Amino acid sequence: MKIVIIGSVAAGTSVAAKARRNTEEAEIVVYDQDKDISYSICGIPYYIGEEVDELDRLTPRNAEWFKKRYNVDIFTEHRVTSINPKTQTIEVENLQTGEKNVDTYDELVLATGAKPIVPEVFEAKELNENIFHVRNIQDARAIHSFIEKENPKKATIIGAGFIGLEMAEQLAHKGIEVTIIQRGNQVMKQMDPDMAFRVELELKKHQVNIQLNTTVTKVVNVERRIIKLETSQNQSLETELVILAAGVKPNTDLVQSIRIELGESGAIKVNKKMQTSVPHVYAVGDVAESFSVITGQSLYRPLGSTANKMGRIAGDVITGGALEHRGILGTGIVRVFDLTVAYTGISEKDAIEEGIDVAILYNIKPDQADYLGGKELTIKALADKSSGRIIGAQIIGQQGVDKRIDVIATAISFGAVAEDLFHLDLAYAPPFATTKDPILYTGMALDNAVNNGTPLMTPTELIQKQANGEKLQIIDTRSKKQYEKSNVEGAVHIPLGDLRARLMELDKELTTITYCNKGVTGNAAQNILLNEGFRDVYNLSGGNKNYQLIKQVMSSY
Repeated sequence: MKIVIIGSVAAGTSVAAKARRNTEEAEIVVYDQDKDISYSICGIPYYIGEEVDELDRLTPRNAEWFKKRYNVDIFTEHRVTSINPKTQTIEVENLQTGEKNVDTYDELVLATGAKPIVPEVFEAKELNENIFHVRNIQDARAIHSFIEKENPKKATIIGAGFIGLEMAEQLAHKGIEVTIIQRGNQVMKQMDPDMAFRVELELKKHQVNIQLNTTVTKVVNVERRIIKLETSQNQSLETELVILAAGVKPNTDLVQSIRIELGESGAIKVNKKMQTSVPHVYAVGDVAESFSVITGQSLYRPLGSTANKMGRIAGDVITGGALEHRGILGTGIVRVFDLTVAYTGISEKDAIEEGIDVAILYNIKPDQADYLGGKELTIKALADKSSGRIIGAQIIGQQGVDKRIDVIATAISFGAVAEDLFHLDLAYAPPFATTKDPILYTGMALDNAVNNGTPLMTPTELIQKQANGEKLQIIDTRSKKQYEKSNVEGAVHIPLGDLRARLMELDKELTTITYCNKGVTGNAAQNILLNEGFRDVYNLSGGNKNYQLIKQVMSSY
């Protein structure tokens, strides 16, 4: 059997490695138009910022290493120009010599990855010497060299996704004034606006200029250098360096002529064995479409972790194995200066689009004991009200974010309900966690909201109800000093310790919202009122601290 793989980054090399582990009988050939193989795209910003000192550390393997270890022939700087499924042949061009050859295959794997989205205004400007993508090792080398030689003082980044934010951080660390231009109304479009806003505040704290709801309308260049960008907001931005990070799209150019089925995202549609609609042709990595573990619907989230997984599955299936793809949650994580930002599963806006009735908890807790340097985490977690199943979370904090998002992603993957999170036997010691870990509290509070009659109300819901003129009874249970400093509009001040004695001042039939600073004392007040026969009592999720921030978010849109 001859296996031919087109593409040699994460997915393609994973196919080859797994296939060879399963059998020594197959001939395995890989073609790639690039010079490098199996490199870390995600590490490029950190080389630019010199956290990674040598570019070679992002390219630990080459074709010779792969040949020696796996007996796989990798031909770099070879572009596959056409595929003929009927004859099971491909045409290959040697980019160094211009020579063209025809090769045969028994099984063909498409691992052509994704290509950068280029806003139309920049399409004719890519020949300029100071505009760059962040997609491969050549890009990394070019950006690093440009900064060293030209010492730019101002940079503009087009796009506020992972790469855009990572580049903003690294360029700022180098003392470069950074402006981010984002077409949408928030950074990190996968997150809910109220969580993305916290990331925006962190960027601004580090003097990153953010232009939302903005596009570039005109590029001014002199002698092959972009010197100015004019925007849809009638601004004129001087710049010495432009980074295009507006996202990627599946690189399906090669298969346009072979009638292969594409999914809703434009990526190649595959089944759980990574097989395409064309016999003997597989697709893996950023060119292939995945599906959601939660909804079963198609989902395109190009990440190296998913690419490696898909590659391993294809390599196993081709050589007689039984692996199948189980879908993804779209889990992601990024460092933005002093914050770690992570998400998994469905967001609130996703749930609304899917018609899922969700309980939403904002949990604001330290990641470890305060007396040993604990730092505040904000967890926004969602549970399906009909089943209690955890379906998504977004977490922001200075430390401890990574392990919490991984616990929740694992729980979602195994179909956990909110109560299951509370019962997890997580490791505890003061340097690592609190006795009631943020994960445990998230499970407890969400389970209470779904199953135990202590519902939550988000600040967004409260603000909308107030805007609609609904008659509400809002009780601030904090100290007088805290209440006077800031409070929820329309709230009356009744400290928790006085609540039982002042019940006669309240109307049991009115919809009531209790709150404290972050949520715990508000829940205690909620329980008192429910036990005393109050009809509808909600705890304000995340308390006054969360309310004030979300009020700011809503006023900015």
